[in-house]
Amino acid sequence: MVRVTTTTPGVRLLPNAITVLALCAGLSSVQFALIGNYPMAIASIGIAAVLDSLDGRIARLLDATSKMGQELDSLSDGISFGVAPALVLYVWHAEGERIGWVASLIFAVCMILRLARFNTLIEDTEQPPYAGEFFVGVPAPAGGLLAMLPLILELQFGQGWWSHQYVVWVWTIAVAALLISRIPTLSLKTVKAPAKAIAPLLVGVGLLAAAIIQFPLVALAIALVLYLAHIPYSVYRQRWLAKHPEAWMAPPRERRAIRRSSSRRRLGLRPPLRRVVAGAAQRVRLQRGEQHVARAPRTITSEKDRENGRGPRRRSWRRIGLRKR
Repeated sequence: MVRVTTTTPGVRLLPNAITVLALCAGLSSVQFALIGNYPMAIASIGIAAVLDSLDGRIARLLDATSKMGQELDSLSDGISFGVAPALVLYVWHAEGERIGWVASLIFAVCMILRLARFNTLIEDTEQPPYAGEFFVGVPAPAGGLLAMLPLILELQFGQGWWSHQYVVWVWTIAVAALLISRIPTLSLKTVKAPAKAIAPLLVGVGLLAAAIIQFPLVALAIALVLYLAHIPYSVYRQRWLAKHPEAWMAPPRERRAIRRSSSRRRLGLRPPLRRVVAGAAQRVRLQRGEQHVARAPRTITSEKDRENGRGPRRRSWRRIGLRKR
């Protein structure tokens, strides 16, 4: 007898409830900014990012994915990481100037366009197999937190060039450009850790949690800078995979071997020779010695010698200007 398990309506509601909580957290950041509590505004967007990373995974684990859930997730991301950061930055540094409002509008519009493109790419079936390892452009949660980087630096280190008004708005527009760009960025959803690395990773997670608890702003700023630093590697990896179809379906270990072999071929290097046993090496040396013995000395016979009836004479290395080996 086969037992068919179905997901209860209450369990199917859980991913959507998490998405709504992420939406509420993102909108709460605006309220904290209006009362001048900017650390809580940043924390609210960070909580929204954590909840946004959980709702999709929980939906897949519970087999509770739905079209409504996808649309709700996109709308929540647009408000939490597009509208809310734009308003927080405007309240913090605009002071009623028009250029600040223009930059905030550009950021919010680019975030909505990025999410619309993401929804269309989900239904695209003509993408290569490695496309799932990358995002097209910076994802919404990372973009929302990157826009808050000048505010994070001011709260931690005080005022500086990073908190200048025009620097903030140029940075906001630059992050907006990264959102709608075609630059590939790594997707953590497809990262697989080997069994040997599980224990070190858990230790790293504990250290990261301790750093966030003790130095939350510094840890967040370092994480954002490292995220920006990984973009060149992501571009290199995506281009390498596009040129090596044999590595598309290969596991990580085989993919590393393919990368090493391709780098050797590009540099013109030969693989290292294996060491041989003494007997085999001795036979090879004997064969080489026999070949050297069998070689006859090179001689030269000129026309004058042939006329006088002389035989061939040896090559004069001094006359040529070379040394005899």
